[in-house]
Amino acid sequence: MLYQKDQVIATRPKKVIYREGDTVVKLFSPDYSKASVLNEALNQARVEETDLHIPKIHEVFKTAAGEWAIRSDYIEGKTLQELMDENPDKKDEYLKQFVALQMEIHTKRAPLLTKLKDKMHRKISDSKFEATIRFELHTRLEGMPKHKKVCHGDFNPTNIIITPDGTPFIIDWAHVTQGNASADVARTYLWMVLNGQEEQAKQYLKLFCKMSDTAIQYVQNWMPIVAASQSVKENSEDDFALLSRWVNVVDYV
Repeated sequence: MLYQKDQVIATRPKKVIYREGDTVVKLFSPDYSKASVLNEALNQARVEETDLHIPKIHEVFKTAAGEWAIRSDYIEGKTLQELMDENPDKKDEYLKQFVALQMEIHTKRAPLLTKLKDKMHRKISDSKFEATIRFELHTRLEGMPKHKKVCHGDFNPTNIIITPDGTPFIIDWAHVTQGNASADVARTYLWMVLNGQEEQAKQYLKLFCKMSDTAIQYVQNWMPIVAASQSVKENSEDDFALLSRWVNVVDYV
């Protein structure tokens, strides 16, 4: 599909996101899995059935060049990350809003979503870690409490758009599952660490645990499991080394 450079909102590996009128098109590369595209659209449609503020999907289509694409609402505004960068004096306020929004997501239910535990078992099996470590991770994962909360799977300040009237919209639901909220929190923590925001990650974790009355150790128990699942993605050598250090913690608590 043809588009002008000034239409591009963001680029990701094997994806281009661009604006077309009052909609946004996420265009996938020709070698991108059709099943993954359709699953992402289905996941977002299922989350639409909650009352969360998210962009609504208009269509899934295929271009003449053979590329799959998802069209959804364009949400005008700035990302929470942009607001944090532009207003460092309000960072604490924004971080509280960030945590409150994640806690709101965790109050929702979408029973047809993939189960978080099932997805993580698959990713641990696909990881490069030796069999002994994989066995330990599978065992640890299986012993975690089973919950059915909506978990975004990639909740970070770049995936929240604040509209001019102050309404927060949550975008990028490609990795959403249903499961234990603390796994979602561990994922956000690791995202911040991998993006060089270690101090903010610590502040975020303490704030989330305080606001949700969750023991920090409970979230930390998820860190090796989540790190292993993230290691399956295309990471830099430095990122993989950091994730490996988390994975190789035998008794974190």
